[in-house]
Amino acid sequence: MEGDYGVGQVDLTLFMVTSILVTMKSEVCSLRTAAGLSQGALAAALGVSRQTINAIETGRYDPSLRLAAQLSRYFEQSIEEIFDVEER
Repeated sequence: MEGDYGVGQVDLTLFMVTSILVTMKSEVCSLRTAAGLSQGALAAALGVSRQTINAIETGRYDPSLRLAAQLSRYFEQSIEEIFDVEER
């Protein structure tokens, strides 16, 4: 049928719309500052660039699940405590 979308197409469309309308707020800057770390020191400890840490802190980059888990272990906080998803 014309105009009849399969489940996969609807899911993909919903994902695309959702990904555009959602941002992630991060507590990385406050946790890093409280620990007395520079962006460079935290980056070195996690094996990423200082620019990556800066981009996460300023909301320009959402970390991969792997990096979010590394941050969680490093700061001994859950991923949910470090990152909060906000809808725009």
